[in-house]
Amino acid sequence: MKIITCYKLVPEEQDITVTADGSLDTNKAAPKINPFDLCAVEAGVQLKGLIDGSTITAMSVGGKALENPKSRKDILSRGPDELTVVVDEKFEQLLPHQTARVLMAAAQKNGFDLIICGDGSGDLYAQQVGLQLGELLGIANINAVSKIVAAESGKITVERSLDDEVEVLEISLPAVISVSADINEPTIPSMKTILAAAKKPVTSLSATDLELTEFPALVELVSVIAPKQKARQNIVIEGDDEQQLAEFAEHLRKALN
Repeated sequence: MKIITCYKLVPEEQDITVTADGSLDTNKAAPKINPFDLCAVEAGVQLKGLIDGSTITAMSVGGKALENPKSRKDILSRGPDELTVVVDEKFEQLLPHQTARVLMAAAQKNGFDLIICGDGSGDLYAQQVGLQLGELLGIANINAVSKIVAAESGKITVERSLDDEVEVLEISLPAVISVSADINEPTIPSMKTILAAAKKPVTSLSATDLELTEFPALVELVSVIAPKQKARQNIVIEGDDEQQLAEFAEHLRKALN
């Protein structure tokens, strides 16, 4: 089975600062692998262990941060056999539908049986890339996968946890699945795998290599700002009888109006 695991580099949250106008300053925030995508990579590695002869290609789209040797070694140390990155300055701040189109072109060029994505990203968390990627490729796609139950030639069986039940779904390949954060606990790379990562092949592509045309202007990102902070009222209501509950409800009513 030829598996592609998609990942994204996102800013380190603790290094993001909020400016006076509420905008986010990420200049001092080092890029890291999106935590949700680490689960996708781990799922790919576990699936590879079930099927002899399987290979994993890690794939990402973005700006110059993807050229950083440290970030490349980080992803390759987690189990993929090779890495494909699509690097272009205009891919620095892509929206989900744009990311899906670039991944579509790169996946078609690479070839695949199964593409695994994280359910969302640590920055926008739009939860759209995997679904839109499957739609653009015209193949089966499903999100919120909480377990890969079995895999065999031409199909995989997965579970998806809903509010009051668990779905068991059989999906024909090729397909795209987006996995939830509770599907696994990503393995921490050992020193041996980190050293071995430097020897794995890396393919760097550009928009020209993929013959990508201009993206359709479906939506426009206007701004990303932090919510305004409000001073706490420090109102504490003790007790749980009708009078205290009514008082609590009255404070909520005033706060919402």
